[in-house]
Amino acid sequence: MQTMKLALTGAAATSVLALVTLPAQAVAPAKTVTVTVMGTSDLHSNALNWDYFKDTAYSDSQGNHVGLAKVSSLVNQIRAERGADHTLLFDSGDTIQGTPLAYYYAKVEPITESGETHPMAKAMNAIGYDAVTLGNHEFNYGLPLLATWIDQMKAPVLGANAVHDRSGLPAYKPFVIKTMKVKGDKPIKVGVLGLTNPGVAIWDKANVEGKLRFTDLVESAKKWVPVIRGLGADVVVVTAHAGDNGMSSYGGDLPVENASAMVAEQVPGIDAVLFGHAHNEVAQRFVTNQATGKQVLLTEPGKWGQRLSRLDFQLTKQRGKWVVTGKSSTTLNTNRLPEDPKIVALLKPQHDTTVGYVNKVVAKSAQQLSAAESPYRDTPILDYIQHVQIETVKQALPDNRLPVLSIAAPFSRSAVFPAGDVRVRDVAGLYVYDNTLMAVKLTGAQLKDYLEYSARYFNQLAPGAPVDVAKLTNANNTPDYNYDQLAGVSYDIDVARPAGERVTNLTFEGAPIPPGKEFLVAINNYRQSGGGGFPHVTTAPVLYNAQVEIRQALIEYATAQGTIDPAGFAAANWKLTRDGTPLF
Repeated sequence: MQTMKLALTGAAATSVLALVTLPAQAVAPAKTVTVTVMGTSDLHSNALNWDYFKDTAYSDSQGNHVGLAKVSSLVNQIRAERGADHTLLFDSGDTIQGTPLAYYYAKVEPITESGETHPMAKAMNAIGYDAVTLGNHEFNYGLPLLATWIDQMKAPVLGANAVHDRSGLPAYKPFVIKTMKVKGDKPIKVGVLGLTNPGVAIWDKANVEGKLRFTDLVESAKKWVPVIRGLGADVVVVTAHAGDNGMSSYGGDLPVENASAMVAEQVPGIDAVLFGHAHNEVAQRFVTNQATGKQVLLTEPGKWGQRLSRLDFQLTKQRGKWVVTGKSSTTLNTNRLPEDPKIVALLKPQHDTTVGYVNKVVAKSAQQLSAAESPYRDTPILDYIQHVQIETVKQALPDNRLPVLSIAAPFSRSAVFPAGDVRVRDVAGLYVYDNTLMAVKLTGAQLKDYLEYSARYFNQLAPGAPVDVAKLTNANNTPDYNYDQLAGVSYDIDVARPAGERVTNLTFEGAPIPPGKEFLVAINNYRQSGGGGFPHVTTAPVLYNAQVEIRQALIEYATAQGTIDPAGFAAANWKLTRDGTPLF
């Protein structure tokens, strides 16, 4: 190909030179920085990879591990990879309740009296959390213990929508802004807003009524996000102890329980929501903000320290400001690394103390008692709970003339009282919640309503269909702990019938129960305060409320009796039927 030569002179030559050899000065690429946020939630006092109920290292059928010592190893790895100065670590709540370790330092040797540092504060301080948000279970042991734990925490503990009952002012720090240095440039500011769950007003009514109110998550975020932005935050993360499905497990006038996605949709100015409460694993979800059209990132790291959420934000310098130009998240399984030996050593004295406590023998069982079939059969091990609840109420109210009944639910299908020695951990494994015992007055008609509500737990069984226990229970995702069984009366549940029409043959002492007949019903405080949305109990007259912990009552009763023998308390008073024929 022949090269073409041009001979230009004068103005034409100057013009071509300007076009060809003197292009406009190239714009330097914008500076970009990646900020990594790590997040946990629903740790439930799992500090080490240990199952206190089985007295062995934790493992489940999926190979999951648990605990902050596992989390710490993963956090250390990410800090090394990304640079500790460009990483932050947050938690979305339910931290100080859930295992015997937490129970011991709340009830047996409470940190409010001993002056000892709570094991979860020890571990989280050592790992270097940057902010922690209050979960609903933080309120289980009362406000004084919560205040002590907060004082022991180096990280700020957040809860913007927990306000003083009278003044409406925040009872806890609403937010914090973390500043991250950027070499040779202006720092990046990350704002963190903490939101807790409005259900605290129901679930821990006895601890918070008249002291705290819990405002709507969306309205609280609308109030505080502009403040955080106004203080110069380049990134805004909401840590919310609320699921993302927009639903509530309670009725009434309380704000929505699981409002995390609603916050993302309705409140402008949020880049991401690290949420919890539902115990689900959500690696990455995007929600479109209705006001701005921008995508808001959501992630939930499961429960118990089994997962760590990692959120990556790309920030680009635009017109002198850092702007989020990209974001993503994932969840990482903490079973990939060994426990951090630093955390294991730090917690060993408290862990060993707890192991010693849960292995104390409280009684001997005449035979092995298992809870495996409790969701669909009347089992002696659940009858034991019913028996102790009834006896505790009877002894406390010697002048009571009403028949005493009891309500209990199958909290754990894996619970077992072995034949022979029964230890604290066996009882704790059966009754896993820190509930207290109450007694309310209900009529026969109200009991029928209550049982019908509970019987919604079963899926409807077609005529002739095989009985598959795996498909029989948990209708509409109803958890086992919301299937209440009633002791002291007899009844059938006909699963061939539609929900609301299932309870048949309801009798007391062999006779049908008149609608107006009154009973005294032992019940736990969670249920009486509205947990699960069962009818009548929140407005029923309370005749007993001595703040006796049910788990402790079970332990003390077993200790006093010395033996656990079903012959003394087991009574098969309910069964499942199909068109009147027993299923089993």
